[in-house]
Amino acid sequence: MIALNEDILFCKGGGCTAKLGAGALSSVLEKLPKKLDPNLLVGFDSADDGAVYQLTEDLAVVQTLDFFPPMVEDPYQFGQIAAANALSDLYAMGATVKTALNIVCFPESMDLNILGKILQGGNDKVMEAGGVLVGGHSIADQDVKYGLSVMGTVHPNKILKNNTPKAGDRLILTKPLGVGIVMTAQRMGQCDPKAMEQAVTSMTTLNKYAAEMLFAYDIHACTDVTGFGFIGHLREMLGAYKGAQIDSIRIPHIRHSRRYANEFFYTAAGQRNRNHFQSGVVFQGVPFAMEEILYDPQTSGGLLVSLPADEAEIALAEVRKLGLDCGIVGTVTQDEENKIVIR
Repeated sequence: MIALNEDILFCKGGGCTAKLGAGALSSVLEKLPKKLDPNLLVGFDSADDGAVYQLTEDLAVVQTLDFFPPMVEDPYQFGQIAAANALSDLYAMGATVKTALNIVCFPESMDLNILGKILQGGNDKVMEAGGVLVGGHSIADQDVKYGLSVMGTVHPNKILKNNTPKAGDRLILTKPLGVGIVMTAQRMGQCDPKAMEQAVTSMTTLNKYAAEMLFAYDIHACTDVTGFGFIGHLREMLGAYKGAQIDSIRIPHIRHSRRYANEFFYTAAGQRNRNHFQSGVVFQGVPFAMEEILYDPQTSGGLLVSLPADEAEIALAEVRKLGLDCGIVGTVTQDEENKIVIR
């Protein structure tokens, strides 16, 4: 087992809970001047999962990056989780992974064997994704942070966007929620080992496999659920003129996460998500613990997919073969008030 430097904490509570709040981020991005380019098919206007730039009539590149501090104590697992999280954006857009670059912040006084384990975990996930690790960049920092810049390709006519659902669509969620709450309970020494195991299994599983199963169907919109929680990413998916009816009973979530939520193992990011998105949400008889799970920031969360109602049950049966908790969690509605109603 690798001995950690006594003066530097490896895990302080990271993952996508370290993400800036949606309100703060949008207030900065909306002030940036935009350069019009006809080949830029998806930019940051729609808060999509990655950027898409068309190179030829039948080829476009998809670019994205993600990095964050550790949320687990095992460096190899942390590398796997950070890489799975970064690669997920490409799957959410229907792309194929090609290359990846490491992004590393690391204290000079920390054992380099720890860095080696992190990079090994990341590289293993890139290889599992079918991509190639081609380099990276590192800086000396006070705390550990790691992630990837990833490039993939997609046919311009097959790009999946996050904000094009149709009224009447069913919504499938491919991984359980509650990762942020479980990680908080773990840091406080109150987490059941089985809950921790379920969370790590979920975070280290590539969304590649769910994507391969689901993309055989008529997908209207797709995103991955990460730092803004289920409600935040659903809000981005619905755009200005759609609403949703969500059945909280059908929300997959990690065992014990409701109990931990009742015991106030919340994250600051979850409270930022509630403050920013709650004006567009109507809860009807939903327990407060489940509200927290729906606002909880996810690290390497599942895909949220909008597809025709007559295909949903068949598609879900395919995803269930992966062994992760998943479910049909609601329906997209035509709603000028743009409300998410959760019962």
